[in-house]
Amino acid sequence: MSLPFTALADPTRRRILDLLRRRPHLAGEIGEALGLSQPGASKHLRVLREAGLVRVRREAQRRWYELDPAPLAEMDAWLAPYRRMWRESLDALERHLDEGRGPEEEP
Repeated sequence: MSLPFTALADPTRRRILDLLRRRPHLAGEIGEALGLSQPGASKHLRVLREAGLVRVRREAQRRWYELDPAPLAEMDAWLAPYRRMWRESLDALERHLDEGRGPEEEP
């Protein structure tokens, strides 16, 4: 699971996934939308493909890139206990702060 995290550390790759979330794109469309050169877009797409986050569908001479949500679902499942921990901690903080307020301080 470390490859998807490593791939997503780069903000350009996250922007590419944001594009692909809407619909499949050609490499040239991705480069144009993000202001990347063709080699630059290809490099980022290769990293995303190797991390399993992107699939390629060939149609004649064209290559369509599309999001593969499976690794993101795995990441989400791994992060779930941490979200619970933070939610519980923030709820406890809110209760603590509410206890310290007097009636005239209520929002």
